[in-house]
Amino acid sequence: MPEQPAAVLANTSPVEERADTRRRVMAIIGGSSGNLVEWYDFYVYAATALYFAPAFFPAGDRTTQLLNTAAIFAVGFLMRPIGGWLFGSVADRYGRRASMMASVLMMCFGSLMIAVLPTHESVGIAAPILLVVARLIQGLSVGGEYGTSATYMSEVATQRHRGFFASFQYVTLIGGQLLALLVLVVLQALLTPDEIRAWGWRIPFLIGAAAAIVALFLRRALHETTTAAERSKSGAGTISLLLQHPKPLIQVILLTAGGSLAFYTYTTYMQKFLVNTSGFSAERASVTMTVVLFCYMLLQPVIGALSDRIGRRICLIIFGLGGAIMTVPLLSLLAGVQSSTTAFAIIFGALAVVSFYTSISGVVKAELFPAEIRALGVGLGYAIANSLFGGTAEYVALWFKSQGMESTFFWYVSGFCILSLLSALSMREPRVHGHLAREQGVAPAVR
Repeated sequence: MPEQPAAVLANTSPVEERADTRRRVMAIIGGSSGNLVEWYDFYVYAATALYFAPAFFPAGDRTTQLLNTAAIFAVGFLMRPIGGWLFGSVADRYGRRASMMASVLMMCFGSLMIAVLPTHESVGIAAPILLVVARLIQGLSVGGEYGTSATYMSEVATQRHRGFFASFQYVTLIGGQLLALLVLVVLQALLTPDEIRAWGWRIPFLIGAAAAIVALFLRRALHETTTAAERSKSGAGTISLLLQHPKPLIQVILLTAGGSLAFYTYTTYMQKFLVNTSGFSAERASVTMTVVLFCYMLLQPVIGALSDRIGRRICLIIFGLGGAIMTVPLLSLLAGVQSSTTAFAIIFGALAVVSFYTSISGVVKAELFPAEIRALGVGLGYAIANSLFGGTAEYVALWFKSQGMESTFFWYVSGFCILSLLSALSMREPRVHGHLAREQGVAPAVR
């Protein structure tokens, strides 16, 4: 179905509008299914690290082992800028669908590789080296996934409800992390801790590889949101054209720096924080974080819909200001918590503030760039900041703890939230002045 101007859509019948909405919803579901699998595969590493760390790093105490696994978690993030550039360029030059299919296939290979890796006892130093290789493959895949899926879900949404529809990117992103924790909780219920450490930790990676194959077939049915004319524009998908838009690129990097750091602090690192600092058992920490993440996931569409009414900029300001003020007292309070209920309340309260970033993260960035470099601009800008600050969150936190300066990390997070606040303040309202709002006056029709 060809793209339609605003005047045509204004005269469409209610039946046609409902049919178009259904097509958009199915497109969101198809695109987000692969996103869920991608992030499940990536996060299951963090969820099971407490169990497989001794298999690859047998020497040292628990904090040292976790520090080593966190370093490899961070290494995966180093590939994200390359993935953001590679898959973003493919998406802008050859289409969003092709890029999303390639990224999920690569994630499948990385997860399968981890599932069958030999341990340090079997092959010595080769074991952690192979683990690094697998994480590099996964990092390359996820680096390409974010920018392309954020762009796709923003383009396929209707103009009036773009924030709501695009928020499902983080619904599936959080859903992937939640699914990883749920799989771990089931393993903890069915197997003994020794069995999980010996071989049970491999099961979640096998599940992820199988799910990626399913997502690949679902993505084959996706429609394309760009036109041949947009993809064939001079410089489409190139760094040289992207550098002609320095302000939005810098805004994306600064916004992501604080947003990603806060997100990873309260999600992937928080399970280890509850065990290593608050004194929770691994099982109790997993259950607590499962409940937290489920509630956090449900909050995303609410804030996304709110952004369609009050604007993206004010939402980002709420996050930046709230993160700057609340991070230190909340994390300091959480360090001494013994009750699961209290821990839930504190972590969910913090994530409620972070939701003002995560729910609209993708759509804001997509609105800042024109179609011919949108996936590249969103993906590369996000990946650079995410690699430097989000991916290193666990490592930096554990390093400060190992040096007896854990509270310094709290100030570190707060400082980067201020950078996100500055980025938000420098923007004009993207919902009104962004490129998506200007391109033919409406979102692209679903074909």
